[in-house]
Amino acid sequence: MKFALLVAIVPEELEQECIDAAKRAGASGMTLMSGRGIGDEPKKTFFGLTYEGSQTVMLMALEKGLSLKVLKAVRDIVNPEGQDSQGLVMTLPIEHLGGIDMSQVKHFEEQLRDSL
Repeated sequence: MKFALLVAIVPEELEQECIDAAKRAGASGMTLMSGRGIGDEPKKTFFGLTYEGSQTVMLMALEKGLSLKVLKAVRDIVNPEGQDSQGLVMTLPIEHLGGIDMSQVKHFEEQLRDSL
């Protein structure tokens, strides 16, 4: 079985919606981290105070075939068709993996069987 790491960087206000979409697409576990981005556009200010939007970094180790389904589900939230993107979603191949719960592997196998 091959695995992929799905990385999603989403605005904090879309975090729960992205979590729910990922779970509906077959992800059963993830790690969430807080983050903030630096971009080309100047930071927003309000009465002299700088506002930097918070972001959530979502990490998911998934079976390779399932990772594309989850990526598309999260992408549909952060990048709705015809609108500006509010986040970034990508997958990276995992060469070696240790410590994954065997119930997670069984879940991936069930997902594969159901998709055939």
